Amino acid sequence: MKAAPADQKRLLDLAEIDSVIDRLAHRRRTLPELAEIDELAARVAKLATQVIAAETEASDLAREQAKAEGDVDSVRTRAERDQKRLDSGQVSSPKDLASLQSEIASLHRRQSDLEEVVLEIMERREAADAQVTKLAAERDELAGSRAAAEDRRDAAFAEIDKERAEAQERRAAVVGGVPGDLLSLYEKLREQFGVAAAMLQGGRCLGCRTSLSIADLNRIKAAAHDEVVRCEECRRILVRTPESGL
Repeated sequence: MKAAPADQKRLLDLAEIDSVIDRLAHRRRTLPELAEIDELAARVAKLATQVIAAETEASDLAREQAKAEGDVDSVRTRAERDQKRLDSGQVSSPKDLASLQSEIASLHRRQSDLEEVVLEIMERREAADAQVTKLAAERDELAGSRAAAEDRRDAAFAEIDKERAEAQERRAAVVGGVPGDLLSLYEKLREQFGVAAAMLQGGRCLGCRTSLSIADLNRIKAAAHDEVVRCEECRRILVRTPESGL
């Protein structure tokens, strides 16, 4: 392939711009905020599950407490009713009187036991409610940290996208001056190697950093100025300049 030396030199500008675009794309993919957001999202999700479990436990204890308090009220009502019967003097039989007094005593013991159960449930419920509050606060704090990281990510994305758009504009201007066949070769090599064109400087390919052999240098030196030459090592387009050492 043949191309004017000036057109070949444009490939160096194009390669430099493409390197900038590639670096921006890599930077966009590897922003530290992306890993941070993923980690925080996982922790928030885990805490959200823990909050639900703690809320469920607290809700179950609330129902258990309500039932136990209901049992206390029921026993207390029965004891108050029996005490009124006893105090009214309606029970005259010594046997019935003794039975009623025994039942009242039994109800008081039962009430005392049930009140202990209520207190135990209340303590457990208080601990469960405290756990809900603690976990919810941790979840909300992490959610805030994630939101802040997302804001930093979005700001970085905006900056990178702006730089990329500017680079794309510069690229379009350079591409407009490159012949179609030369550009096609460049794009094909770019797909294969990432960097498609490199300067020949001091007898060295700056694409693969390899010093060319005397035979290769003599071959390139003998080639016409408009001949498109390639590095025998990396197969990239070698652009000759006054710094090539030929």
